[in-house]
Amino acid sequence: MAGETQVALAVVIFVGAYALIATERLHRTVVALAGAALMLLLRVLPQNTAFAGVDWNTIFLLFGMMVIVAVTRRTGLFQWLAIKSAKAARAEPMRMIVMFSVITAVTSAFLDNVTTVLLIAPVTILIADALSISPLPFLISEILASNIGGTATLVGDPPNIMIGSAAEIGFMSFILNLAPVIVIIFVAYLATVRWLFRRSVTISEEMRARIFEFDESKAITDRPLLRRCLVVLGLTIIGFFLHEALHLQPATVALAGAALLLVVGGAKLEEVLHEIEWPTLLFFFGLFILVGGLKEAGVIAAIAGRLLALAQTSIPLTAIALLWGSAVLSSVVDNIPFVAAVNPMLLEVAHALAPRGADFHTAVHSPQMMALWWSLALGACLGGNGTLIGASANVVIAGLAERSGNPIRFMEFMKYGVPVVIESLVISTAYIYLRYLL
Repeated sequence: MAGETQVALAVVIFVGAYALIATERLHRTVVALAGAALMLLLRVLPQNTAFAGVDWNTIFLLFGMMVIVAVTRRTGLFQWLAIKSAKAARAEPMRMIVMFSVITAVTSAFLDNVTTVLLIAPVTILIADALSISPLPFLISEILASNIGGTATLVGDPPNIMIGSAAEIGFMSFILNLAPVIVIIFVAYLATVRWLFRRSVTISEEMRARIFEFDESKAITDRPLLRRCLVVLGLTIIGFFLHEALHLQPATVALAGAALLLVVGGAKLEEVLHEIEWPTLLFFFGLFILVGGLKEAGVIAAIAGRLLALAQTSIPLTAIALLWGSAVLSSVVDNIPFVAAVNPMLLEVAHALAPRGADFHTAVHSPQMMALWWSLALGACLGGNGTLIGASANVVIAGLAERSGNPIRFMEFMKYGVPVVIESLVISTAYIYLRYLL
């Protein structure tokens, strides 16, 4: 296919699919699969390339954790946690929003944010049901908190893992360079979220009193299964921490945990599979192929190349452009292929700017280049809060909310997500400039 035709088709299909998802005229999974089929039928990219470009690690990580959550749900653990959490927050909705935001952000920094929301969102929905209030303010705030918290460490968000691998940046370097600004951003977020949801969460005194009448000890319905679930969940979380040392992908750890729990848990496979969020998994499959079409046509590389062309003239301008450009693009396309396209370009810039004969570490870890690496990490991760499809955690919670009968609308999410992204980027811009560019 001619280059210009391929580019035009890729852009038209992607923009059309995005518009349908944003306007919600069709279910987002139907749109993603239809768009993916068009990419293949019109030969924007070959089928083998399309399937190879799907991030199966993300899909099977989701599947494995969904199985673990589905089996664990049968024990009553989530109901127990819901009652305990509501009592700890004195059944005050805003206090609960803040509490769950803190728990989500901290957990997302040390586990991947998808695993975090899969564990916390079911508890949140149960609390909202018990209080007879909408779970949406809680779920939206957890999406925002998970993407902020996941930015702080190497393992919190997939773009950071990719950047760390490409530039050989270690775990402690991410903490020392990103955690300080993330703490500032998160404190600002907590103040902002109180303002954003100030009129969305009210509860009567009668409903508050009702929560304290619940006996959480009666929520646990199967203690032997609970013990098995906790052991398997603990082993799985340990596996996430050690997956690099063990040379295993997170998806392998999640699938192993799911398989073990199915063996020792005694749950019927058909019942467990019935509870899997298949629309969410299929949406990711279609989305990866849609973005793969843009990548195959050279659209993502061209956009990234324009940003990086600034490096030859001004590193400060490039860093700020990379920060904001990454955030905008990561809210529209998945940040994984975007970072995959930018990483090799940054490596080329590093070698072009380095003194002749400089080794890899000297070239890639120069003060100028570190400003670019941190700008890319902050922009790609924080930009995920811009739209409902900007990050994996967003899509997962959207699927859980829809399953509970409380769908999150695309434009409604942007009403909360965009202000948080702008606030986060303003703080990040000041941080990058003051710490790395002065």
